[in-house]
Amino acid sequence: MSERSIDVDLTRSSSGQVVKERIYKWLLFACAALTVFVTVAIIYTLARDAITFFDLVPAAEFFTETEWFVRGDGGNFGVWPLVSATLIITVVSAMVAVPTGVAAAVYLSEYATDRMRSVLKPALEILAGIPTVVYGYLALVYLTPALQAIGIPVGTFNLLSASIMVGIMIIPMVSSLSEDAMSSVPDSLRQAGYGMGATKYEVSTGIVIPAAISGIFSSFILALSRAIGETMIVVMAAGLRPRMFNFSNPLNNLLSSGQPMTAGMVNAVTSDATGGSATYLSMFALGLTLFVITFAMNLASDFVAARYQEEYQ
Repeated sequence: MSERSIDVDLTRSSSGQVVKERIYKWLLFACAALTVFVTVAIIYTLARDAITFFDLVPAAEFFTETEWFVRGDGGNFGVWPLVSATLIITVVSAMVAVPTGVAAAVYLSEYATDRMRSVLKPALEILAGIPTVVYGYLALVYLTPALQAIGIPVGTFNLLSASIMVGIMIIPMVSSLSEDAMSSVPDSLRQAGYGMGATKYEVSTGIVIPAAISGIFSSFILALSRAIGETMIVVMAAGLRPRMFNFSNPLNNLLSSGQPMTAGMVNAVTSDATGGSATYLSMFALGLTLFVITFAMNLASDFVAARYQEEYQ
């Protein structure tokens, strides 16, 4: 084979590789652009229909009134009863998931043997894969009667059962992300602690957790964002009756029913309201409000992660 034919073959091969690389580049770019397009489309749809809603219901009424009462195509649209129920479920679920998830992460990262870890990790993944409608069924049929059996005077639909079950649901997210953050801490820091005479518990709580705090905090925010947007559990266990937070008797808020923002959206879309009415469009206003809350939480997560992130050689 002559040198000229070899050069031609190499040129063709090089040209073919360039074409393939360009195709791969544009395919990957299309996938990335698709995610941006979908996000922008969702925001545009929510904002457009929310603006239409605010043409029917003044924004001042929506954000300042304390009564949410929907009847047919009209009613009172004060968002605060729904926001208060959402925050109650978020705070109580955090009280369940954060300490449990971090404790599980510490055990898996610092204490568990390889054999034990091979059992517990898949178990947590199974817990994360259970459909939320199953969690809602368990909260309504089993958890609520169990709370009543031990003397807690909860109603059939109540925020306490929904909050506990949402907390159980987000435990795998907290534990998995926190364990990843703890596992990234260099062993040299642990060995330095042991060299100073620290126990495993002291190393775990005094060295590993502070060194991984940015990742752990990010797991909190992501899990709570997931809790805020939870729908099926709260629809099935919390009820559909909006109640404003009772400051004179805070405990009663947990024992009685409530309607979080996601349940309010479900109620709006499944009601007899006609399309284009204030009741129908209220789900877009609620959705936009919920989006802003979760977006702000994600920004806070990114800020904390960047502010307290540790860099190791």
